Amino acid sequence: MSALLDAWRHTPTQRKVWALAAPMILSNLSVPMVALVDTAVVGHLPHAHQLGAVAVGGNLYTLLVWVMGFLRMGTTGFAAQAAGRTDGGALRQVLLQGLVLGVGLAVLLAVFAVPLSDAALRLMRPSAELDALAREFFQVRLFGLPATLASYALIGWLLGTQNARGPLAMLLTVNLINVSLDLLFVLGLEWGVVGVARAAVIAEWSGALLGLWLTRSALARYPGHLERAVLRRWAAWRPLLTVNRDIFIRSLALQLVFFLVTVQGTRLGDTTVAANALLLSGLTLTAYALDGLAHALEALCGHALGARDRMALRRSLVVAGAWSLLASVGFALFFLLGGGIFVGLLTDIAAVREMALAFLPYLAILPLVAVWSYLLDGLFIGATRAREMRNAMLIALALALPLGWLLQGLGNHGLWLAFVAFMALRSAVLGAYAWRLTQRDAWMGA
Repeated sequence: MSALLDAWRHTPTQRKVWALAAPMILSNLSVPMVALVDTAVVGHLPHAHQLGAVAVGGNLYTLLVWVMGFLRMGTTGFAAQAAGRTDGGALRQVLLQGLVLGVGLAVLLAVFAVPLSDAALRLMRPSAELDALAREFFQVRLFGLPATLASYALIGWLLGTQNARGPLAMLLTVNLINVSLDLLFVLGLEWGVVGVARAAVIAEWSGALLGLWLTRSALARYPGHLERAVLRRWAAWRPLLTVNRDIFIRSLALQLVFFLVTVQGTRLGDTTVAANALLLSGLTLTAYALDGLAHALEALCGHALGARDRMALRRSLVVAGAWSLLASVGFALFFLLGGGIFVGLLTDIAAVREMALAFLPYLAILPLVAVWSYLLDGLFIGATRAREMRNAMLIALALALPLGWLLQGLGNHGLWLAFVAFMALRSAVLGAYAWRLTQRDAWMGA
């Protein structure tokens, strides 16, 4: 216990954690805030199927890009460890590899996106009005796909160099442009749901261009040169691709869960899918805020592992973990006591509001259950131990799917019970892996 208290009281670690976490929390919160603005703008249009179309079309696009989240996570871990070794050449190699992967995967995804979205919408069986609007929204969003994936790599790389202001500048630029154009296109020009999609595309390209410009100052702090001949060898790509493969599988499984929640909600009716979208927006808000601390942990743990500093690793874990727990309690109390205000801000459709209020207790429970998975993800990403992350996610999914099937008779309550159970299982299995690696003193061997 005394060792934990000493770690918590270590002022330099507290400063390092918050120097990284504060900008990342602000930038992360701006992402769901834009989604909330999208929801609020469309939620005040006259029809529930318009709100449902943004939810469904947005989930389809998110399914594409979030499974590509390995571009950020994998890049962060390798960049952080290279920075810990003060290896400027490796930093340049990781940056170029991330950008090449991002653009290449965007082209590949664009080829398959429309047929996959057709199959997904047939599975959902939405109303005709919702189906048409969701397709149009999704197809417009695809024009921003290369920028989105390039930004993932850029944000991960900047964070790995312990530069949290760069990602903050990028995400704030994207989100401020998005919000401004949202209001102009939807309320001013009356473009409706398509206006929301067009605003997002313009904002995504603006953020990617800014990110490229921001890499200059980071590279100046780590002198070195890129050996182009190395990039032509498989050995130079294998570590990054292996980690990215495992994170991809993990992210795909996670997005499958959110997709199934949307599918089941859509089958229960337009009002249900709209209400669930509001509640998931609240969960996203929580996740992005808590991920700010997890992102700080990624950079600090990766740097400590690169420098082989066990004490710095322990201190970073204790400080980030304690603050994550306190923040999750705060979010739980917010949704429990102020959830009605939260829902009221997002929609004035009476049926949607009434249903969302009925399911608010599930949203209040989720931060306390999910916080540990966010925190442990940061540890495993910094250590570039993606295999354990992948396995934990697949185990949690394998256990939660049968439970969800058994609870179908409870309607939307069964859906939310299964979702909470999945998040709890994810945290528990990740914790078991972390404990085993600690007992074996295996973190430095990553």
